[in-house]
Amino acid sequence: MKDGELDAIDRSILYYLQQDARRTSSSDIAEKLDLSPSTVRTRLGKLEESGIIRGYHIDIDYDLAGYPLYTKIICTAPVTERDVLANAARKVHGVTAVREIMTGKRNVYVNAIGENHDDLNRIAGELDELGLDIVDEQIIRDEYVCPYHGFLDDDDATLDDEA
Repeated sequence: MKDGELDAIDRSILYYLQQDARRTSSSDIAEKLDLSPSTVRTRLGKLEESGIIRGYHIDIDYDLAGYPLYTKIICTAPVTERDVLANAARKVHGVTAVREIMTGKRNVYVNAIGENHDDLNRIAGELDELGLDIVDEQIIRDEYVCPYHGFLDDDDATLDDEA
């Protein structure tokens, strides 16, 4: 499997996993694609080995878990240190995700959670100490994740309606 070369079956497997990887078995996918479960498992293994599937992640409602404040902290890092600072930000207690942006001055986005404003102030302070310049902070009300429909061929778009 070469980079960027997925066939329709692999793309469909990725699509169905995005919907709910925890509750979607290889048998479920096989049934939707009219394949055997072993074929789907083999293809999943190859997608994992190639690094296309990097992991299976949990979607947490932080508010219900006791962390009512969910924030996006937008930072600027010197381009020559961007990757190092973005990686270091992952280690700050309360940080849940870091995005390294390739363009513009707002080039590191940090998602963080906290029980109260003191938690968020501490996180911002630690990011500042690392050398990240905080440009903006946004409290997030909610975040919705959806599967990328581009993995389905136009002919398969009707499959989505059945799911």
